[in-house]
Parts: sequence; C-alpha cells; structure tokens
Amino acid sequence: MSRKRIEKNLAYDDEKGLYYAYFDYGVDINGRRKRTTKTFYDVKDAKLALLSFEVEKLQGTLTQPSRITVAQWLDYWLEDVIRPNRERTTYYCYQCIIKNHVSPGLGDTLLQRLAPYEIQQYYTSMMREKGLSPNSVRKHHVLLHTALKLAHRQGLIPESPVDKVEAPRELPPRRLYYTPAQLRRLFQAAEGTWLEAVVKLGGYLGLRRGEICGLRWENVDLEHMEIHIRITRTSIGGVTVEKRPKTAHSIRTLGIGGLEDLRQLLERLRLEQAKHSRELGACYHESGYVLTEDNGLPRRPNQVTRALQKFIADNRLPPITVHGLRHTFASVANSAHVPLLDIGKTLGHKDVSITGRVYTHLFDHTYREVLDTVATQIAAG
Repeated sequence: MSRKRIEKNLAYDDEKGLYYAYFDYGVDINGRRKRTTKTFYDVKDAKLALLSFEVEKLQGTLTQPSRITVAQWLDYWLEDVIRPNRERTTYYCYQCIIKNHVSPGLGDTLLQRLAPYEIQQYYTSMMREKGLSPNSVRKHHVLLHTALKLAHRQGLIPESPVDKVEAPRELPPRRLYYTPAQLRRLFQAAEGTWLEAVVKLGGYLGLRRGEICGLRWENVDLEHMEIHIRITRTSIGGVTVEKRPKTAHSIRTLGIGGLEDLRQLLERLRLEQAKHSRELGACYHESGYVLTEDNGLPRRPNQVTRALQKFIADNRLPPITVHGLRHTFASVANSAHVPLLDIGKTLGHKDVSITGRVYTHLFDHTYREVLDTVATQIAAG
C-alpha cells in the first residue's frame, strides 16, 4: 500500500506525492462517526490545516458537517465557489434564486437529511403556489444539482439527492419576431430617434441588447465596413456592468458592407455626438460608446428595454423586444436560405446545434418548403 501514516490524522502517498489529512468531526446525529479527507502537496500546508481545525474545535467555532443546513451550505457555495469563479451576472442570478426561493423553501433542512421527495415537493410548490414557470424552476434544479454535487465531492453527503429527482419539463419559450414588412415599419417609425440605432443594430445584425449597449466607437471601422463585438453591458440588480461576452464565439467581427442604411446611421450618430461635445464643452462626457445620452453618457440597458417597449406601444406596433429583433434577424436570414451554420456564426453561437435548438420553431416553414417541393416533384413525375 503506497499510503503510509506519518502521524495522527496525517498520511503520505509516495506514488501520488500527496499528503492526506483526516478531519474528525465526532459522531453525527445518527450515531455515525463523521470524518473528511483533504489532500495537500506540501506537508506544511497539511499540518497547518489540521492545526487550524483543532483550534476551531477547542474554541467551539467549528460547524460539523452533520449540523450544516441547506441554507448554510448554499451560502458557502455562493460566496466561496460561485462569486470568485463565475461572472457577476451568474452570481446575481443564483443569489436571487437562493434568497427568494430556495432558502425560504428548503434552507432550514439539515444538509445530510435533505431527501429527494422534499426537493420534488419544492419544485411542485414553486409552480403551483408561487406561479413560476417550469423553465424557471429548471434553473432552481440546475442550481441545486451543482451545489449538492460539490457537497458530495467534499464528503459532506454520501450522494446528491437531486440525482433522484425529476426535473420540471422544459417548455419551448415563446419567441416574438417580426416579418420583414413589420421590421420595415419599425425602422421607419424609429427614424430620427435615438432608438433607431437600437432597432437597426438588432434587426440588421442580430445583436443582443448587451452588445448594442456595449458597442464602442473604437470597435466600429467604417473605413473597412466592419463592426467588432468585444464588450457587453448589462444590468445586475439595478447596477450596470461591463464585461466580455460569455463565450469566445460571441467575440466576432461583422461585415456591414452591404448595409448602406446602417453605415449612414452610424456616421450621423458620430457627427451628432461631436456636435453635442462642442455645445456642452466640459459638461460632455466622452464615454466612447455608440449609444449615448445627449451628454455623452452611455444608455443603460434597462432604459433601452423600457424605452423600446413604450415606443412599440405608442406606435401601435406588434409586441417585440430587443432580443426579439435578434430572432427577427435569424428568421429573415433563414427565409433567404442563408445556411444555418452562417446564421449561427453571425449570432455568436458556439455551434450550429445551438442555433437549431434555439430557433427550431422559426425554421419550421423551411421544412414545410422542403416537403412541398418533394410533393410537387412526386406529383409531376
């Protein structure tokens, strides 16, 4: 056996080059002895961890795994695992789910006693009593699955109870999009307003809201007719944050050589900003963004959403969102028989399977065209 005892609660594996420290929490609520193991590459680190563990036991500040509640574990998982390793948007989303739903529903339950049926009942309660959609509750399922898997890997629970739970059935989301004629009506109605840039960047290029709000002049190359998507701006709890796109495929370059309307719009926006800068002088803020207030400050993402919603209602246009303009782009491109792979690359998808899955319902008419063509050929033969 390669693992040999060095001293009490410490062993060394000479094949793996690892030190194994054993932490004894005593007897749990079921009368079973609870021990956990951690590995270290340096013996000093292992001894220091054991010493700190014993000090906490003497001071009475040590929380035994058997007494940890679901809420306590999720708090640790959120702050020590998610916060330093995920985007702020992901952290905020998880934080809201835990604070508003999971902790009130399951938080007081001891982690080791959390049963699959309790989680299943929680899902049902969220949908029946709280009115959440199955798709929303699936996010709770993903959160619990990830958090409790880590608890299992760290030796706090023998297995994850989420593995024995049936996740809510995912429903295809309702995606709003315009026909080309409706999109032209929107373009005409928005002409001359600050929302013109929003609807045309969304409709012509399929940009996300965060990509529109995060577009900077340094990433707009009108000489070579290219727009480089490098930054997104989004809102987290009322605070606007700037970040890189969530995947490398979302960082992309889009050629706009065939979009003279968009080129003219961007030229006009740049001239208008220069005019406001001259008029306001020191009161003007050179933020560098394409979509700005008259004083140069960037438009807030939530402001864009609310303004478009009001604009659509005031002009009695069919309901549409900024993201709906992205769906419209995909629908128009598909109707023009642009290959699915090219649509996905333009939208910044990782691969064509994502494009197909997200926009299956938009592309159904293409399948009908195929079937109609086949039927026509059979009838003609």
